[in-house]
Amino acid sequence: MRRETESPSSPGTPLIRVVIQIPCYNEEEALPVTLGELPRALEGVDRVEWLIIDDGSTDRTVEVARAHGVDHVVSLPAHQGLARGFAAGLAASLAAGADIVVNTDADNQYHAGDIQKLIDPILRGEAELVVGERPIDAIPHFSRTKRLLQRLGSWTVRLASRTSVPDAPSGFRAMSRSAATRLNVYNDFSYVLETIIQAGHKGIAVTSVPIRTNPDLRPSRLVRSNLHYILRQGLTIVRIFMTYRPFAFFAVPGAVVFAGGVLGGLRFLWFYLSGDGSGHVQSLILSALLLGIGFFLIVVGLLADLSAVNRKLLESVDGRLQEMEYRARRGSEHVEGPPA
Repeated sequence: MRRETESPSSPGTPLIRVVIQIPCYNEEEALPVTLGELPRALEGVDRVEWLIIDDGSTDRTVEVARAHGVDHVVSLPAHQGLARGFAAGLAASLAAGADIVVNTDADNQYHAGDIQKLIDPILRGEAELVVGERPIDAIPHFSRTKRLLQRLGSWTVRLASRTSVPDAPSGFRAMSRSAATRLNVYNDFSYVLETIIQAGHKGIAVTSVPIRTNPDLRPSRLVRSNLHYILRQGLTIVRIFMTYRPFAFFAVPGAVVFAGGVLGGLRFLWFYLSGDGSGHVQSLILSALLLGIGFFLIVVGLLADLSAVNRKLLESVDGRLQEMEYRARRGSEHVEGPPA
C-alpha cells in the first residue's frame, strides 16, 4: 500500500523533496519488483516521490506503475532511447519541485536500500552529483571482457572529466537541484558518461559511494555487443570533449601541424641556401600543406571556443530560469501549505 511520507517541518521551513526517477521501456514485468523495493521515507528528507519515464512503451508499463503508487508519469510519444528518457525525467523532476533527483534502472539492477547512501553527501553539502560504485568484480553476469571494458571506460572518463569516479557507466546516481539544472544531455545513446564529463568541466562537485546490486532480471538492452558499446561510448567521450574543450581539441593539434609545416619550410630553406633547393621541392609543397591545415585548425578552434562561450551563457540563463521557477513554486507551497 502506498504510504505518503512527510516529516514535521517547522512553519516556514521549505520541504526537502526527493524524486526517484526510473526510465522505462516495456518494463511491466520488472517494474513491480523495482517499485516494491523503493523507499517512501529517507532520513533528512520530508517527501519522497516516484517518477517514471514511459519511453514509448507498448506494454502495460504505465498501468503497472500507477497501480503501484507512482506519483508522476512522463510519457514520450515514441521510443527515444535511454538518454532522452533520462533528460525528460530530469526536467519533470525539477518541474515537480525536486531538491534531489535520484536515478535508478527499471530492471532492479541497483539495491534501493542504498539510495540513502547516495543522497547523504548532498544533504551534508559535500557533493552535488553522487555516483553509485558497483562491485564490478562480484557481479556474476559480468564477463571478464565486460569488467575490463568497465575499468577502461571509467579510466578514460576520469581523464576527460578530471574527476575520480571509479564506475562511470553506473546509472545509479543522485544529484542536487543545482547540478540537475546545469547538466544537459546532447547524446542520443546514453547519459552516464556525458553527465560526468560535463560535471567535471562545469565545476560540479562529484563523488562516489559503494553500492550493492541485485540479481540480473533481464539482459541489458543498451549493450548489443562489446564492440558496439565501445564505439558508441568512445564517440560520446570525443564529442563531449570537443564540446567543452573545443580550443584544445582543434587548436592544439593545429599548432602541432603548423609547427611541422614551419620545420619543413626551414628544412627547404636550408637546402635552398645551400644551392640544392631544386631537389627538395616536395618538402616545400608538404610544408605549405601542413601550414594551411594547421592554420585552419587553429581558426576553427578559436571559432568553436567563441561558440562554446555562447553555449555556456545560454545554459547559465536556462539554469537561472529553472531556479526562478523553483523558487516561485516553493513560495506558492509555503503560502498554500504542503500537499496532503
